[in-house]
Amino acid sequence: MTHLIEAHPQFWLMLAALIGLQWLLRLVMMTAEFRRRSVLSSHSYSGPPDQPPRLSMLVAAKDEQENIESCVRSLLTQDYPNLELIVVDDRSNDETPKILRRLEQESGGRLQVIHIVHLRDGWFGKNNAMREGVETSTGEWLCFTDADCRQISTKTLSVAMQEALRHRADFLTVTPVLEMNTLWEKITQPICAQTLLFWFQPRRVNDSQKSTAYANGAFMLMKRSCYKTIGGHERVKTEVNEDIQMARFAKAAGLVLRMVENDDLYRTRMYGSVADAWRGWSRIFFGSLKSARRLGLSMLSLGMFSILPWIVLILSLIGRIECSPTDAPTWNMLLLAWAGVILVCQAAVWQFYRFLSIGRVWSLTYPLGAAAALGMLFNALFKQIGLADTTWRGTTYRGNQRVDVKAGRAISLMSSGWRPPSIKD
Repeated sequence: MTHLIEAHPQFWLMLAALIGLQWLLRLVMMTAEFRRRSVLSSHSYSGPPDQPPRLSMLVAAKDEQENIESCVRSLLTQDYPNLELIVVDDRSNDETPKILRRLEQESGGRLQVIHIVHLRDGWFGKNNAMREGVETSTGEWLCFTDADCRQISTKTLSVAMQEALRHRADFLTVTPVLEMNTLWEKITQPICAQTLLFWFQPRRVNDSQKSTAYANGAFMLMKRSCYKTIGGHERVKTEVNEDIQMARFAKAAGLVLRMVENDDLYRTRMYGSVADAWRGWSRIFFGSLKSARRLGLSMLSLGMFSILPWIVLILSLIGRIECSPTDAPTWNMLLLAWAGVILVCQAAVWQFYRFLSIGRVWSLTYPLGAAAALGMLFNALFKQIGLADTTWRGTTYRGNQRVDVKAGRAISLMSSGWRPPSIKD
């Protein structure tokens, strides 16, 4: 394959310059973003807000026997004084219902558990579970979280509420600190997160003049009036990534959307196994990027800027070893150019890993993670064009349909067509 480079060395030198310049711009942008990032921390905590509004905390759980107890106990220790906690058991087939019944008995009335036996027609599971929880809730504010999230501070809800009130936010999302315990997680999670941040930059999300909208379902705090304005979970009942879609509707309605990070408030471990990570991130890319165009651009960007430089560098090294003395200067220039691209790339990636509070030594595995993320994006694209199904928490989806595996048919999940006034999709 070295002959492809040898035939047009000027082209490959120009391409190296362009890719290197792009990585240099990314490095400058990430350095600036790191300095102005918004991070919530318990260290700046001054106590619960005065006259705290009623807050309903809602958790959806399906087959979460490994996580649900630590999740619920961490929420029961929150110091927010006007809190109701509602957990919705969504057709679990493991020990989750048993654990929740025990926790409900031990909570002294502070925990309410709702059990769903059948999934309502025309709904995805989690969206239906959250809708059931909201109908039971009484709070002026609603906070949605996942069963695999664990609060590491007793002040999480108070800090988040203070942030929302201070910025007059209608919809606040707090991104999680990711727990990465295995080699696979440390290699792939940062690159997958980077792919999302490419489209959903916090600075643009928090700018009311920009259309960029993002929310993370691990922690979404919103006014009940906001929830009603955007149509609640009824509006997103067939969405795989309902969180981002709700954020889009909120921003389109002129509501104040705010996205912040957290330092020491809560954590989540997204996917502990290779299979779960493959399915999970493919689902996230499919549901959040929403179009073949965005998925294609993400793949092109990852392939050209993250994987191609390493391929060309290796081929240039092979070419230099095998070349004649007269061709050596050309191959030396190519080697030097593409090695420079790799150095600038690694400098930017080093900064990004600092941004995510991940051990920066793991940035050395970036090419492997980029290749894995590229595969997940391909899988998401197959889902987008209807060539692959999405299976999550025991339910299989194909596009906007839920698949009845036993009956061998797809059940239409098209939304009812309802739209709140003045909102444009």
